[in-house]
Amino acid sequence: MNAKDLFAALGLPSAAWVEQRVPKKLLTEHSAITASDRKLIQDQVDEVQWLAAIKPSNTGVPTYEDAQRTYLELAVISITLRQATASQMQRVAELLHRAVPYPVLLIVDAGQTLAMSMAHIRWAQQEAEKTVLDGDVLMATISADQSASDAQSGFLAALPLHKQTRKHLHALVQSWMDTLSAWQAVAITGQFVPSTTPQAAAKRREALRLCSALDIKISQLRTQANKEKQMVRQVAANIEIKRLLIERQKITTSL
Repeated sequence: MNAKDLFAALGLPSAAWVEQRVPKKLLTEHSAITASDRKLIQDQVDEVQWLAAIKPSNTGVPTYEDAQRTYLELAVISITLRQATASQMQRVAELLHRAVPYPVLLIVDAGQTLAMSMAHIRWAQQEAEKTVLDGDVLMATISADQSASDAQSGFLAALPLHKQTRKHLHALVQSWMDTLSAWQAVAITGQFVPSTTPQAAAKRREALRLCSALDIKISQLRTQANKEKQMVRQVAANIEIKRLLIERQKITTSL
């Protein structure tokens, strides 16, 4: 499994292909970043490729416009990193989504780990013609050396353009984001199950958010319990951990 495999799985028409190298400096010039972000880009980003541009003219998917955003095209971009950690992958992806004035389907190749990320964007309230992220960046990771599994095969089979909602470009972006959320759920359920309705997809996104928040709380409590010297407080922390684990188990039924 590599970045080319993920791109091929999208099933895009050749008319949408661009396959053009993007100068790395454009990433730093077009996003408001810190000195540490610039160092991250310099140290970790090996190559940026503009792979495809999904437009009405080459896919038949109409543009989308409302008071908050205008989606004229969807860019498919790949970034090759050197030895990035999970948090560095997430940050680089966020920087790219902030830098490009179009919605982006991003493929990240970090060697042993691959990822796909997407985010909605909207017009900035204070700056004309500027775009900002509209919500969090959604990232789904996959091991590059992961052997074929039913879940992975199901995920790849769900990626092609013709299987997405094609009402307009905003709906297409959300459709692919829902597919990435379904892949995220595999880490918990072990099975890939595409969402059948927008309502089911929204319910899954909320369940994933709650599970992530609970995982953080549980980890903090476990650290606290291990450091606690008073038996009463250790017991209280362990009881709370058990309660949160039960709550998490109930939430996973929505995945």
